Amino acid sequence: MKLSDLNIGDRAVIVKVAGHGGFRKRIVEMGFIKGKVVEVVKAAPLKDPIEYSIMGYNVTLRRSEADKIEVVSMEEAAREAERMAKAKEVDETGYHGVITEEDIRRVAFERRKDIKVALVGNPNCGKTSLFNMVSGQHQKVGNYSGVTVDAKAGEFKFRGYNIDIVDLPGTYSLSAYSPEERYVRRHIQEEHPDVVVNVVDASNLERNLFLTTQLIDMNVRTVIALNMYDELEAKGDKFDYETLGRLIGIPIVPTVSPKRVGLDALFETVINVYEGADFMDSDGRLLHAADGDELLDEQYHEMGLPHKHTVKGRRDLAGGREDTVRHIHINYGGCIERAIAEIKAAMGGTSISDEYTPRYVAIKLLERDEEMERTVGNYANGRQVLEARDKAEERVKREMNDTPENVITDAKYGFIAGALKETYTPHVQERGRTLTSRVDNVLTNRYLGFPIFVIFIFVMFQCTFLLGAYPQEWIEAGMGALGSWVAGLMPDGMLKDLVVDGIIAGVGGVLVFLPNILILYFFITLMEASGYMARAAFIMDKIMHHVGLHGRSFIPMIMGFGCSVPAIMATRTIENRNSRMVTILVTPLMSCSARLPIYLLFTGVFFPEHAGLALFAIYMTGVLLAGLMAKIFKKFLFSKEETPFVMELPPYRMPTAKVLLRDTWDKGAQYLRKIATTILVGSVIIWALSYFPHYEAEAGMDEMTAMQRHQEQSYLGRIGHFIEPAMRPCGFDWKTSVALLSGISAKEIVVSTIGILYNAGDDEAAISEKVATEVNADGTRAFTPAIAVSLMLFVLIYVPCIATIATIKNETGSWWWALFAAGYTVVLAWVVSTCVYQSITHGVWQEVLAWAAVLVAVYFAGRAVCRRVIHPKRAGCGCGCEGCGKKGKC
Repeated sequence: MKLSDLNIGDRAVIVKVAGHGGFRKRIVEMGFIKGKVVEVVKAAPLKDPIEYSIMGYNVTLRRSEADKIEVVSMEEAAREAERMAKAKEVDETGYHGVITEEDIRRVAFERRKDIKVALVGNPNCGKTSLFNMVSGQHQKVGNYSGVTVDAKAGEFKFRGYNIDIVDLPGTYSLSAYSPEERYVRRHIQEEHPDVVVNVVDASNLERNLFLTTQLIDMNVRTVIALNMYDELEAKGDKFDYETLGRLIGIPIVPTVSPKRVGLDALFETVINVYEGADFMDSDGRLLHAADGDELLDEQYHEMGLPHKHTVKGRRDLAGGREDTVRHIHINYGGCIERAIAEIKAAMGGTSISDEYTPRYVAIKLLERDEEMERTVGNYANGRQVLEARDKAEERVKREMNDTPENVITDAKYGFIAGALKETYTPHVQERGRTLTSRVDNVLTNRYLGFPIFVIFIFVMFQCTFLLGAYPQEWIEAGMGALGSWVAGLMPDGMLKDLVVDGIIAGVGGVLVFLPNILILYFFITLMEASGYMARAAFIMDKIMHHVGLHGRSFIPMIMGFGCSVPAIMATRTIENRNSRMVTILVTPLMSCSARLPIYLLFTGVFFPEHAGLALFAIYMTGVLLAGLMAKIFKKFLFSKEETPFVMELPPYRMPTAKVLLRDTWDKGAQYLRKIATTILVGSVIIWALSYFPHYEAEAGMDEMTAMQRHQEQSYLGRIGHFIEPAMRPCGFDWKTSVALLSGISAKEIVVSTIGILYNAGDDEAAISEKVATEVNADGTRAFTPAIAVSLMLFVLIYVPCIATIATIKNETGSWWWALFAAGYTVVLAWVVSTCVYQSITHGVWQEVLAWAAVLVAVYFAGRAVCRRVIHPKRAGCGCGCEGCGKKGKC
C-alpha cells in the first residue's frame, strides 16, 4: 500500500521510502522513516497536496511524492500483529490479547523484507554469472561485451529477505549515448532499486571504477562486488579494498561468482545498506528522528552495521570501526564546482530536485547530456537553468581551455587514480608476457589470424556433420521403432494417420538433428566464453569496413549461426543507428541453426563425400550475401557518416566444462521446446491440410496413384499448385513450394513437411531415402543435385521465421522495416535460386562462376586505380586524397 492510498483520518506505519536524490534526502530528514506512524490530516480542495502528521509535526506532500512511500495501515498491521502474537502463545508470557504500538511497528519491519537489487557494471565483468549463481537461472554468459542486451529478472531468499534482482545490460558509463546506457540509467531513475550492486572487474579497476563515480554522482545506495578477485590475487597484485571503500563511501566485497565465493558476504552487506539507509545521514550517523528510538536501535545493532550515535554517552556497538556507508562529492576542481553551484542555484525550488540529485543534474547538464536537457526543459524554470548552464559552460571553456565534459572526465579519472594509488599495488611483470598477449600473438596475427578463423569455422561444420552422424543414427532407430510400435497398436483410421504420419513423422524428422544442433551450439558457446568471439570481430573489422560496417557488427552476425532472434537483439550494443539498422537487416542472411536440418538432409543425400565442405560453402554464401546487401543498404538507405570502431578485447578465459555443457544444453533445450510447440503444431496443421478433403479412390486404382491423387486434391495440394508457377524457375514442384511456405513459421518444419508430403515415415533415414529415390508422375526425379543446391540457397536466404520478423519490428520500432526484411529476402532468394538452378541445369555454371570472378576482380582493380591514380594523396596532407572533401583544409 502507498501513502497516497490512505483516506483522511487513516493512520499507517511506514515500511520504506523509494526513490533517491533530493526527494529522498528531504523526506527522510522530515521523519518519514521505517516504523514511524503517520496520519492523514486533510487534502487540498483539488486533492493535491495532502497534509500528514508525523512525529508531532504537520507536513504536506504532493500525491506523486506520497506515492513513493510504502506503508501498512494500522488496521492491517494490527491484524498481522495479532496473528504473530497468537503464534507465540507457547511462550511463557502467553498471549493476553493486547497489541501494542511496538507490535504494530514490528509488522512494518517484517513487511520491508523485500529488497529490489539492480546489477550494474561494465560489459564482461561477470554480472550475469553472479546473477545466475544467486537466482538459480541459466542466463547466457560470454567473454565479450554486449552479452546481456535486456534486463533479466530473478528472485531468491536470503537471511529471511526476499531479494528481487535485475541483471542490467553491461555499460561503460551512464552518459545516455548508446541504447544500453540509456536503458540502465532510466531503470535506476524510474524503477528506484533499493540497492545497486556495482559489479567491478578486479583485473581492470581503473576503467570499471569510472562507472562507480557516476553512481556516486547519482547518490544511489551502492555496494561494490569486486568480482574475479581470484584473478587479481593470481597476478600477485595487492589491493586494500576496505580502505578504498572508506575513501569512496561504498562498501566493497570481493567475489568470485562462478565459485560462489563472497556472495553471502555481498548480500549480507546489501541487507545492511538497505536497512540502514532510512535512518542514517550522509556521514553514517543516526538521524535525529531515529536516535533514541529503542526499537530501531535494537534492530540496527542486531545487523551490526557500522554507525555512530549523535547523542553523547551512547555506546557504538559496531566496535568503533570507521564508517564506510556515506555519500561523498567528487571534487571536480574550483572552476567546475563553481559552475555546479551556479546551476544548482538556478534550479531553486524546482521539483526536479525531488527526482534527481541536484548536483547530478548540474553535472549532466555541463556534460551536454541531451536526455537531461530535455528533462530540465519540461519544468517551469527549465529555460533559466539551461541559460545558467550555458553561461557556466562558456566560463569553463575560457578558464580551462577545454569543454566541461572533458574536464569532468579527467577529474573522475584523477579521482580514481588517486584512490588506487593509496590502495592498489600491481605486481611488476615482464611487459607483454601475459597469457592473453601470447595467445593473441598467434590468433590475431596479421598473416595467421584470418586463416585460423576460417579453419575454425570449417572444423566447426565438419564436426557438426561427422560427429553428429553417430547419435543421429541412434535417434533414427529409436524414432523408427516408436513409429512401428504405435502403428501396430492402433487400428487403421484417421487418428492413427494423425499420430503416425503427422505427429511422429513430423516431429521425428526434426528431432534426429538434435545432436548436430548441440555440436554447433557447443562451438559457438566455446567462442563466446573463451573470448575468441571478440577476436573474430577484430579480425573481420577491415573486411566489415569495406561494406560500411565495423567489427562490432560481426558479433551479432556470427551469433546468427545459432539463432537470429538473440543475434538481432545483440545489435543494441552498436552505438551508431545506421550501422545497427544495416546489421539488423542482414543478420537473417546468416544461416541459423533452424536451417541446419535441411542442409544436413540434402548434403547427406547428394554430397555425402563432401558434406562438411558443402555446409561450409552454404554458410559462407550467407556471409558473402550479408556483406553484399550491407554494402547496398549503406550506399542507398543508410549513408550517413560512421562512428569509429572501438571494441574491447577481453582476456582469454578457459570456460569450465560445466559452463560449456550447461550453456550448450540450454540452447539445445530451446530447440526441444520448439519441437514440442511450434513444430508439433505446424506438423499437425500440415498433415490436416494434406489429409482433407478426404479422397475416395476409384475402383481398380492402385494405392500409390490413389495417394498421389489424394495429395494433389487436398487443401495443401491446391495451395501448392497455385504457387508452383512462380517457383518453377527455381526448380521446385508444388510439394517443395508448400514445404518452403510452411517454413515461414519455423524453418525446421520444411523437413517435417517433406516427410509428410512424401509419406516418408518417422525418421531421417526414411526421408533421405524418399529424397534420393522419389520420382514424379512423368518419371523425372523429384530431387536432383541442381534442385538440392537451389533449395538450400532458397532456405538460406528467404523470409526469416515469424519470431525473427517480430524481433526486427521490436528492435527497429517499425513494422515497415520488418516487412521490408521479409520482402527483400524473398526476392533475393528467388533471384539467386533461379540463377543457380538454371545455370546448373543448362551446364553453364562454370562459365557463370568464371564471369562472376572476373567482375569481382575488375571491381577491386577499379577501386585500386581510382584510389592510387585518379585521386592520389597530396604531399604533406594527412587527411586523405584530393577527393576526400577536406581539400580546402589541407
